[in-house]
This record gives sequence, structure tokens and C-alpha cells, in this order.
Amino acid sequence: MINMGRFIEGRARTQGILLPEQLDDYVTESNPVRVVDVFVDELDLDQMGFDGVNPAETGRPAYHPSVFLKIYIYGYLNRIQSSRRLEREAQRNVELMWLTGHLKPDFKTIASFRKNNGKAISSVCRQFVVICQRLGLFSEALVAVDGSKFKAVNNRDRNFTSAKLQRKMEEIESSIARYLTVLDASDRQEPERKQATTVRLQEKIAALKVQMQGLKEVEIKLEQAPDKQISLTDPDARSMKTRGTGVVGYNVQTAVDAKHHLIVAHDVTNVGIDRDQLSSMSELARTAMATESLTVIADRGYFKGEEILACHEASIDVIVPKTVTSNATAEGRFGKADFIYDVQTNEYRCPAGQRLIWRFTNKEKGLNLHRYWSSHCQQCPLKQQCTASPQRRVTRWEHEAVLDAMQARLDQTPDAMRIRRQTVEHPFGTIKAWMGSTHFLTKTINRVSTEMSLHVLAYNIKRLINILGVGRLIQVMSA
Repeated sequence: MINMGRFIEGRARTQGILLPEQLDDYVTESNPVRVVDVFVDELDLDQMGFDGVNPAETGRPAYHPSVFLKIYIYGYLNRIQSSRRLEREAQRNVELMWLTGHLKPDFKTIASFRKNNGKAISSVCRQFVVICQRLGLFSEALVAVDGSKFKAVNNRDRNFTSAKLQRKMEEIESSIARYLTVLDASDRQEPERKQATTVRLQEKIAALKVQMQGLKEVEIKLEQAPDKQISLTDPDARSMKTRGTGVVGYNVQTAVDAKHHLIVAHDVTNVGIDRDQLSSMSELARTAMATESLTVIADRGYFKGEEILACHEASIDVIVPKTVTSNATAEGRFGKADFIYDVQTNEYRCPAGQRLIWRFTNKEKGLNLHRYWSSHCQQCPLKQQCTASPQRRVTRWEHEAVLDAMQARLDQTPDAMRIRRQTVEHPFGTIKAWMGSTHFLTKTINRVSTEMSLHVLAYNIKRLINILGVGRLIQVMSA
């Protein structure tokens, strides 16, 4: 038996309590769970569209939606996203007991709340950003936009493109042919051994034929898919390129304010590239921050003339590095930046001082493009440094002045890309760490969006607690 005489002793499990203890005594005033409690209690859940706010007059009483919302926010704050794990925590976790008033809903009821209240949960996430805006935390009106790939509940083996499906079918056909060859060779074996081999191979061939039939059905669906890609487990998930081997999942977009690193807006898409997301994310950020002027920084993956023009027309200043589409600079020749455009004469001046005059305008991929070149290229002493073609031709988009103005902003802000990295990459790393480097728990883009809203809400709550402290934040919410 251990001698506990010289150690701190706990209370005996069978010892009675003379004075009545309150559950509130176990939750300190600085505990973040108090922020969750006040935040949810101050929300108008009926106006936000939550189901079950007004109880039915007949039948068994239901849980109020605030109970589930508190459970989920607490869970995502503490890396507990599974409904089954939340059910267990509600039965044993003192903080959750305090938060829910000892209520212990089962995991199916918890999961149904998240499934049935997606839009309302997204509204709660936006409402927290409104609180941040009212606190004046977005005074700089500068955000960074970026996207990151998150894995879906869909194995790569259950995602198909035409090429991938064809390879899989060829592998099965090859396996069937190999088994048939072995089956023919088994005719020369002893009868008992031949029978065992024949039965085993025929079972394998039958299984492969069933698999082939399934793939042919997938092929029919694949031909009807608009993007010629299909996922069997999560139909909305798509194969996307990453720095590693790629992932079947979703592209999560965020706009993060540069001062406090709060996520002001987010979106979930199943398009693997960021090029078409700049204007929509910028508009979401400006609406969330309730500001007229806004500067948005993004990496070169967002460079697209039409998107930048849309931001310009919406009076949003964007800073995005241009993508290099020509090999001229890499090969040691003059790049387009070495040719100076004259607005007055609508001409370019080359490094040799020659004029590149406008020749014609044509439409390419929906864009009106002006073409310029000089008639003196053949005699130019700098031709080898300029082009291997008979003339050096320069193309100018009709709205290229907008791109030039953006480039000027980038030149005046040399640390813009450093600010972008420091601002927007940290939240993604934090959220993925909370997820445990795993996948989303739900399927289809609407439910995944709900799950992401809970991640973003939890991240923002934790950030604001670090900025203001629990006591100050509770005062603000109560007011």
C-alpha cells in the first residue's frame, strides 16, 4: 500500500460534501467557456433562422438550439468536432456541463443540428465579425486573401477523371487476362490441385468483372459531369493540385485583416484554382468590414485581368503580382516591362528608342487586345536581345491601364507580399492543426461550408480573447 503521508491527498470518493458546491465554482471568471455562453445568449437565433427556436405545442419537449450551438462552438474551440465525441464530453466534461446546464443530448441529435442549420451557423460566424467591426478592430481596411486545399471525406481511389478511369479499366483487363492465362495453364495440373486453383481464379475473375461493370457505370456518369470529374463518396469533392501529391477536397478561401489577423470573410469552393475568386472575396471582405475603401493583397495565383477590373470598378484597390507568361526574360531577352507605353500617342517605345505603333485589335478569349510592333526590327542592333521573330510584337489589353495602376501600387509597397504571408497563412495553419491534419467530417459543399464556418468562428473567438481578454470581451458582448 502506498504511504500518502508526505503527499498532497485528494478527497475520498465516498466522502460526503457538507456544504453544497456549485458547478459555477469549477469555471473560473477567465475561462473562455464564459465567452461562448454570453455570445450565444445575446444572439437572436430566431431571426438568424435556426430551427426549433419556437417549441411545438404538442409532443415531447425538444432541446433549445442555443444548447447545440454552445456545444459546437465549445467543441471546435477545443478540437472536438465529432458529434460522438461531443456526446461523450457533454457527459463528463465539467465545462460543457456548466455550459449546457447538465443537458446530455445524443450524438444523432447533435449531428442533425449541424446538418439542418447550415445557413444559420454561417450567420453566427458573420455576426461575430460584426462585433469585431463595432469594436473598431478593422481600422486599417487592409486584408490579405488566400486559398488552401482541405481534404474531403473521399479517398483518391474513389475520384475519377477520364484518364484515371481508363487506366483503372486497363489494369482490370490486364488482371483478367493474366488470370485466364493461369487458368489455362492449370489444365496441366493434377485434378485435385486443378479444381482448387480453378475455383479460386474464377472467383477473382468474377469479382474483377463486377468491378469493371461498376467502372462502366461510372464512365457514363463521368461523360455527363460538366468538369469531367466525379467523386463517389463526396459528390462535390474534386481532385486538386497541391505542393505535394494532390488532394481530393475543397478550396477554402479566406480574407484576413492585416492588423489583428481575424478572418473577416471566407468561402468554400470545389474549384482548384484561385484565379476567379479575387473580386467575390474582396466584396465579401468589404461588406463584413462595413468600409467604403479597402485594399486587398493576394499572391500571383489570383492574377486575372477581369477580376482585377471588377475590383477596380467596385472601388477596391488590389495588389497582386503579375504572372509571367513569356519566357523572354528567363532567356535573357527584354520583357514587356522594358517597353514604355505612351498614353497620348497610343504607342510603345522599345529599349532601342523605336516606336511600336498600333496595328490592329482583335478579340481573344472574350478580351479586346491591341497589337503593336515596329517596322525597324530587322535593322535593330538589339534584335538578338529582343526577339527571335521577324518583329517584336507587344499585346495590350483594352483595360491594361488598370493593371498598370496596380503594378504602381505594388512598386510603392515592396513589403506587400511579406505582409500577405504573415497575415493569411497563419490562420490556415492554425485551423489545420486544430483539425488534426485530417479531413472534413461532412459531405457535400453546403455541409462542408457549415463545418468551415464553425472552424472560422472558433478561430476568431480565440483570437479576440487573446486581444481583449475574457472579461473585457464579455463586457462588450453584454453591452
